[in-house]
Amino acid sequence: MTDKGRDAILVRGVNWIGDAVMTLPAMRALRRANPDSKIVLLVKPWVSPIFEKDPNIDEMIIYSDDHKGIRGRLRLAGELRTYGFRRAVLFQNAIDAALIAFLAGIPERIGYSRDARRALLTKAVPFDKYAGSLHHIRYYLNLLDKAGFAVGDSRPWIYLSLEERLGAREKLAGLRRPVVGLNPGASYGSAKRWHPARFAEVAKRVVDELGGSVVVFGGPAETGIAEEILEGACPGSLSENAGSVETPRVMTMAGRTTLRELVALISEVDVLVTNDSGPMHIGYAVGTPLVAVFGSTSPELTGPVGYCDIVIRKEVDCAPCFERTCRKGEVQCMDLVTPADVFDAVKRLKRSGKAVFFDRDGTLCRDAGYLSRMEDFEVIHDVESLNSLKRQGYLLIGITNQSGIARGMMKEGFVKEVNDIFVKKYGFDSFYYCPHHPDEKCSCRKPEPGLLVRAGHDFGINLRKSFVVGDKDLDMQLARAVGAKGILVLTGEDNASPHAEQNEGR
Repeated sequence: MTDKGRDAILVRGVNWIGDAVMTLPAMRALRRANPDSKIVLLVKPWVSPIFEKDPNIDEMIIYSDDHKGIRGRLRLAGELRTYGFRRAVLFQNAIDAALIAFLAGIPERIGYSRDARRALLTKAVPFDKYAGSLHHIRYYLNLLDKAGFAVGDSRPWIYLSLEERLGAREKLAGLRRPVVGLNPGASYGSAKRWHPARFAEVAKRVVDELGGSVVVFGGPAETGIAEEILEGACPGSLSENAGSVETPRVMTMAGRTTLRELVALISEVDVLVTNDSGPMHIGYAVGTPLVAVFGSTSPELTGPVGYCDIVIRKEVDCAPCFERTCRKGEVQCMDLVTPADVFDAVKRLKRSGKAVFFDRDGTLCRDAGYLSRMEDFEVIHDVESLNSLKRQGYLLIGITNQSGIARGMMKEGFVKEVNDIFVKKYGFDSFYYCPHHPDEKCSCRKPEPGLLVRAGHDFGINLRKSFVVGDKDLDMQLARAVGAKGILVLTGEDNASPHAEQNEGR
């Protein structure tokens, strides 16, 4: 129930996992435009885990089997009335979404004018040629934009706790790196599925040529496909005595995970090979490099939007057809994609670089609070000696939270000027910063790993071979989030951290 005196907004979420991921930037934009409102998401149970820890959502209501039929919908509408919603934003296109918002007496109902629901909407956004041509991420943002909300650009980001990340890392601990995840399923239909035998060939080459390992993902319906792939990649791998207990080379998690566990596991693999499916969208929303095979669908509408993704598709006259099954019965658009195409893309995404990431204030320079004047800028002694790390093959990269920009306490140009000093004078390779207010709960504000994910893509850095050096526990949490080693220096704010690899003197 809504807080007394606080506006409440109902969001009707979408019903597919991939679509749910693609609404995340719109959820963030809605929160940014309504910072004091209570945002409640009405969503089906199977997609709710995507939003489970999202700070842009105050509450979730599960649209369950109890709400089926006329009586169920009336009961749901009655439940929604108790919240006193001022407006409803309907990301789902169906008439059902508009009907329930109408029955709940929500005075402002915003949605695309689709599925014969125009009369049930108070703000009907046209579904025109422009809206139909948009990538689905922009499609949901366009709805907000046309409804009068200020929107910006951002990538989807799924929030994971450190405990979830560490739990997934433990499950993969015995696998040799690089670990390549395979997602051979696509619930929409067979026209979106690349052949299991070809996934198996890619898996075999990962093991034989890269010296790595493979983990196959999927739901209960994909367990048979997963076993077919593993047997094709490493014959006998499914027998009880196959392989080494210490260093397994193939693993299946198909049918063995919750959705949250799947998200965490995908965040821990080095590369994901996938069809156009829900796990593909999860991949880029947790920062994992991925190779996406497209056939009957269009990457312009639903393709990955990560920093470093590769889409493989072949030009055929009938694609994209958006059919669930191929009318010709041959799926030529998929047949033309070879294992060599995909494996070559995997090799391109494999990262071998390493870096030492440094917090700025309190680590590289004296922490002056919100540093906003050059007179208060004081570099810590011996920073120039860090160049010795470059002779050992490490890149030097700065990472810093600079919420003072959003707070109006410093100019962004000044932050860049200070960061450039470390690049130009002290040999740093790059400097990344988060300019957002803490209330935005963005993916780039430490300890969220967005800055490291971006740097990893930009420079081909294997974060697991890297270090994070900082003076705060949040820097050490950041290190653990990506599998790097954290070194706490006693030059600034915190004197100890349970997440640090070791403590260093002043």
